[in-house]
Amino acid sequence: MSRTLQDVLAMIKDNDIKMVDFKLTDIDGRWRHLSIPAERLSEKTMTQGIGFDGSNYGYAPVENSDMVFVPVLDSAVIDPYAQIPTLSMIGDVRVIALPENKPFDQYPRNVAIRALEYMKETGIADKMIIGPEYEFYIFDTVEFDVRSQTMSYEIFAKQAHWASNSYENNHGYQIPHGAGYHTSLPMDVCNDLRTKMCLAMKEWGIDVKYHHPEVGGCGQMEIEVELGEMLKLADDTMSAKYVIKNEAVADGRTATLMPKPLAGEAGNGMHVHMLLTKDGKPIFYDPDNYAQLSNEALWFIGGLLTHARSLCAITNPSTNSYKRLVPGFEAPVTIGYAMANRSAVVRIPAYAKTPDTKRFELRNPDATCNPYYAYAAILMAGLDGIKNKIDPHEAGWGPYDFNLFDLSDEEKAKIEGLPASLPEAIEALKADHDYLTAGGVFPQRLLDQLTNRLSKAADEINKLPHPAEFAKYYDL
Repeated sequence: MSRTLQDVLAMIKDNDIKMVDFKLTDIDGRWRHLSIPAERLSEKTMTQGIGFDGSNYGYAPVENSDMVFVPVLDSAVIDPYAQIPTLSMIGDVRVIALPENKPFDQYPRNVAIRALEYMKETGIADKMIIGPEYEFYIFDTVEFDVRSQTMSYEIFAKQAHWASNSYENNHGYQIPHGAGYHTSLPMDVCNDLRTKMCLAMKEWGIDVKYHHPEVGGCGQMEIEVELGEMLKLADDTMSAKYVIKNEAVADGRTATLMPKPLAGEAGNGMHVHMLLTKDGKPIFYDPDNYAQLSNEALWFIGGLLTHARSLCAITNPSTNSYKRLVPGFEAPVTIGYAMANRSAVVRIPAYAKTPDTKRFELRNPDATCNPYYAYAAILMAGLDGIKNKIDPHEAGWGPYDFNLFDLSDEEKAKIEGLPASLPEAIEALKADHDYLTAGGVFPQRLLDQLTNRLSKAADEINKLPHPAEFAKYYDL
């Protein structure tokens, strides 16, 4: 698709659009937005952009915080969640400069674009194809309170096993603990809502592969999308999260992609499948190698595993992320790779057997990440592995064709693990980030700002008393 301004203006006229809404991504990966009357969209918007103060978006200070937003016309879509007919577009951010404005190097979408440019410059590949899996919970209600004298949260999901004695339960069709995977009606009370989400995603240009209930019996869901080019899938990830949350609200419920909203239940990951192509041909396939992976694919895995700990600060940037990355919940905790092994950080799907589908997935990321930064960082780690020919087997990372969760403590101690906390991941990123700054993809001041923000957030959470501490220590 390659829309022109005239195409978009025709959309506005044909659909009686009153407002045009521009969605911008802040440093944390949240959408912010500003709107203009539809009649103000013009060629001037495309050449001069729309000015805004970028200092409020969390990026490292620059000499000039006056920035302009330039819409991406191909992203134009009618936003069904606005009451007034509204056309939505994402776009890129530029800093004001002479003679021409230049891309703001810290803006998430620009970082992803630069990572792809760098990939082409290396000659290794010209396209990165990815496919994220979106796991999330749908609840009927959620309440939380964080004040100096009270800290609490309460969740209700009528299909949950712990709602069986509630007046609002699911007519007795409760889902047992940890038994939600592919459960059917009438237990699956969110079937129609997931379908609405998928149909809405289609309107936003997102190709859905399938949807289903996930393991967490108290409302965990998954929507998986088709593989596509990295930049589009980064855009689509932002759109998918927007659709998931807004469709839930429209249905009188609430959705969260938070990694671990419930103790003792499965967590929400965002597994990322990936492969590289060059001149239209996949470069990850070799029928004679382990799991039919080429040397380039194995080296890419070697790069991911080499930098797995520092990557976590970008792919798992919340304190809550590390409450998901614990043993026993199909979330990886040790660094390794294997075929069809969900306990490994890198899993090679056994069903992907053809050259154009041969790929692997990174299983530790979650949706609290900024997808542009996360996908760019994953690419940079893999490219570093290819450039340095890092063999994951020779480095001692497998293949682990057995359940890593079943190892003895002594055996587990021999295998390097992912960070157990956000501060640990931050320290790993501080010590290992040259692969990110290569080619000017991640500016150093952006990495400094990210680590400062993450450290501040972790410190803030760590200082808060926890309700469980009252149960453990109040009477001592």
